[in-house]
Amino acid sequence: MSSHELPSKMRALMLESTSTPPQIRTIDTPQPTAGSAIVRVVAASVISYMREVYNGARQYNLPIPFVPGTAFIGRLAATGPDTTKLKIGDLVFVDSLIGSRDDPDDQGLAGLHYGHTAGSKKLMESTWRNWSFAEYCSVPLENIHLLDERRLCGSPTDDGLGYSIPELSFIANISVPYGGLRDIELRPGQTIIVAPATGPFGGAAVVAALAMGARVIAMGRNRDALHRIKELFAGRVETVPITGDMQTDHNELKKFGRIDAYYDIGPREASESTHLKSAILALRRGGRVSLMGGYKDDMPFPHNFIMHRNIRLYGKWMYERSDIEDLIKLAETGTLKLGKAAGSLVVGEFPLEEWKQAWDCAWDNNRMGQLTLIKP
Repeated sequence: MSSHELPSKMRALMLESTSTPPQIRTIDTPQPTAGSAIVRVVAASVISYMREVYNGARQYNLPIPFVPGTAFIGRLAATGPDTTKLKIGDLVFVDSLIGSRDDPDDQGLAGLHYGHTAGSKKLMESTWRNWSFAEYCSVPLENIHLLDERRLCGSPTDDGLGYSIPELSFIANISVPYGGLRDIELRPGQTIIVAPATGPFGGAAVVAALAMGARVIAMGRNRDALHRIKELFAGRVETVPITGDMQTDHNELKKFGRIDAYYDIGPREASESTHLKSAILALRRGGRVSLMGGYKDDMPFPHNFIMHRNIRLYGKWMYERSDIEDLIKLAETGTLKLGKAAGSLVVGEFPLEEWKQAWDCAWDNNRMGQLTLIKP
């Protein structure tokens, strides 16, 4: 579809203030330019804490007024003059990490957070202000990832994997921890602690680590959720409850022998949790730690142990483009599971008009593999 075949107007969810609810507006449909393409939104992911972002509770940096959103599955609707591979109608995954093309320090999350630099603010307030809670979205070419629809969604009788398009949205959840796991060079046969492992990103980290060939020790406070993880991945996952007693949890971890790495994805409320120290102290000499948690306060670290045992700490925000491409290859080969085999379930699909129900659904269903989607 060329740009003149796009509809002149589209429906979008517009947030004009965090003190007032968003509204469905009819706005101009974006047009493709060099370095971008227009994607028709098929299924946009809803993050569990999204309503806290858009009502101002989390005090995120937002480019108000704007069209909110996050990563999504879509179909290519129009291309710019420099697009050489993508074709109209292609099924694609669009990630929401927007970066400057001339300064890697300038990054933000389109539709969610304009970042922490003047450059990232400029990106979000000018070019990429509006995102996926709309019928169409203007997207940087770097954020578009082609999906093999025949392989992923085709019938198993025709060598397909049989996923529905909404089930592919689990890629958005897995992409974040996969970036951290790749950053610490997790290898087949290694053992990794994932904590906490029962939420949407921690659970996705378990799935990603297993696809990378690792053995997983899943930690969490919800014993029932831990039991379900162990049952789902029988023989490949061990579990350790987070009790709040650092030494008790550490002793339980040590029962599993040599541990090579630890992936941390703690929520902002868990700044005083003991699990981080328990896990670090259980690592072998030269062990690696991926820090991707969203803690609101600074965390204490066992400095002497880290220094004497050559423990390496890696901070990672989101992922690299190459991580997403490799993740999709894992899914297309069948090595990385999506859908029921990964413990993933679409718990709600909502039109734009039911944005509030969608945000409430995501808030109420924030366990491993639970997906809430807006389908404009």
